[in-house]
Amino acid sequence: MTLYGKGYFIWKIPWCDEGDPEAIAATASAAGLSHVLIKVADGATWPYNFDFDRNVDLIPPVRDALRNVGVEVWGWHYVRGDDPVNEARLAVDRMNALHLDGYVIDAEGEYRTTSKRAAATRFMKEIRAGMPNLPVALSTYRYPRMHMALPFPEFLEYCDFSMPQVYFEQSHNPEQQLERCVEQYMALKPARPIVPTLPSYANKGWSPTADEVTRFLHKARDLGLSATNAWSWDFARRPKYIDLWNAMADFDWPASAPAADMPERLVSRMNDHDPILVSGLYADRAAHVTGERTIVGREPVQQWYQSLFTNILPNAHFEITGRSGEGRTRHFMWRATSEQGVIMDGNDTLGLIDGRIQYHYTYFTVT
Repeated sequence: MTLYGKGYFIWKIPWCDEGDPEAIAATASAAGLSHVLIKVADGATWPYNFDFDRNVDLIPPVRDALRNVGVEVWGWHYVRGDDPVNEARLAVDRMNALHLDGYVIDAEGEYRTTSKRAAATRFMKEIRAGMPNLPVALSTYRYPRMHMALPFPEFLEYCDFSMPQVYFEQSHNPEQQLERCVEQYMALKPARPIVPTLPSYANKGWSPTADEVTRFLHKARDLGLSATNAWSWDFARRPKYIDLWNAMADFDWPASAPAADMPERLVSRMNDHDPILVSGLYADRAAHVTGERTIVGREPVQQWYQSLFTNILPNAHFEITGRSGEGRTRHFMWRATSEQGVIMDGNDTLGLIDGRIQYHYTYFTVT
């Protein structure tokens, strides 16, 4: 699946529109949100947004009200890795009981150690055993290269999305920080489709401006990202920060797929298994590059696709799993299934001139 549009994180339901489910739904609809992400658990023992005094789960009425206005509802869970099996079991219990649309893992400081790589793997295996088909995302630091101890590969192997927290605190350069974040997340192995989270709060005297929120959103669209989130509803709806909420609400980001761009056109033609149609997207002197060789010219490109469709992946189905890019560059991730093998790590870059592919670097492994 692909997530489209704008989303907001909710930390504590009672802090959001006074906890009124219908008011929350009306606010989400007016803001054009496609999805809302509600905290469902903390650690291994704490079901979140549950009123223990009254023995009432606060999430179901909010979930139902949001769905009635066409807004997806995801759950998020702060994890520590000290008891990964029970953390996963709590997540599975909460998510299966609530019937939400997706699950987000919030892994931060406690997981910033190489000693918890095994814990991350154990946690993710339990998650996937209990929720094999539910979309799962990882929400954590914006710059992986600054947090290499955090077990990115162990988490992302089982995830469908990356949701980096692009909190540009004490700075005012959202475009540069988002671009750097996307570059680093696209370089991860495995890389996953990126849905960044922007800040709409204050900390230590700093807060973004409404203009910076708008600029962040424009940059995310320019990079070809399909969706973005904001943290958090609890803060941004306060009178002091309502301009940040309004900036997010006023930004037009449809909750549906955009018109086909070059990666989508390329993959669509690949699914027709016609090398002539595919090579028609390339310039006369296009370069097609792998780690082993470079070929130049439309005819050699056509011959390569003939080999791909006949020998490497006969009768394959190709699917884009993530994309970014602006101007003359597109970067996209993809997967393919065939009677002869499976590709899960497709990672390609296109250079475009005059509406055609001038340069194409492709990476994939068949298993």
